[in-house]
Amino acid sequence: MTRSTTGSLRWMAVGYAVLAFLLLPTVLVVPMSFGRNPYLEFPPTGFTLQWYEAYFTDPSWMSATLFSARIALLVALLATVIGTLASLALVRGRLRGRAGLQLLIISPVIIPTVAIAIAVFLVFARLQMIGSLLAFVLAHTVLAVPYVVLTVSAALTRVDADLDLAAMGLGASRVEAFIRVTLPLILPGVVSGAVFAFIISFDEAVVSFFLSGVHDKTLPRLMFENIELRLTPTIAAVSTLLTAVSLIALSLVLLLSRLGRGRGQRC
Repeated sequence: MTRSTTGSLRWMAVGYAVLAFLLLPTVLVVPMSFGRNPYLEFPPTGFTLQWYEAYFTDPSWMSATLFSARIALLVALLATVIGTLASLALVRGRLRGRAGLQLLIISPVIIPTVAIAIAVFLVFARLQMIGSLLAFVLAHTVLAVPYVVLTVSAALTRVDADLDLAAMGLGASRVEAFIRVTLPLILPGVVSGAVFAFIISFDEAVVSFFLSGVHDKTLPRLMFENIELRLTPTIAAVSTLLTAVSLIALSLVLLLSRLGRGRGQRC
């Protein structure tokens, strides 16, 4: 075995160890959500679904879940439209200062979330929009757009720009060429960006904590309140359901990305 091979195996082992360390808390939460005792324990004693029943039958949990889902759906729609148009400008447009514009668009990923949360709180507090659906949608869209831009831009780079020129040469307008030629080819990337935007919004906790009002609360905000006041296995049940939703969404993104690469290679 060569030194390079040994070094690669060591780095792989370190990578898998770090991955296991990061995933371990999530893995431990799942069995704790089925324990019989009214407190979190590992390993759990017995097996019950009463904590999942408590979640689905509690009006406060259901209200927070539906509120978060409504916000996430609107954010996914708005961020996808904005992110797709921005990606077209960055990849296909002739812009001065493109690097600076791209850095500005992805800056919400770089800037600490708590700084963004304080900024949006100060803005929406002046506008008396704290706790409103519009405030959540706008703030979460700012956080989600960078992921859409990165995903759609990657899909656009795999599509030959000459296809648009050929369509326009046959009489199509620029908009028609995009809708009939480019959009079908990058659709897996667009849908992947929408899924990412939905996940970012639905799981967002810091900004939601600053923007939540007395009545309308997102699911992450309600989880934090229950952790502070009454830590029961219902929290573990909600966490398990959120993990399952995220895994399903990420599997969909992986499937769509493979489909997008296949379309790009055929082009």
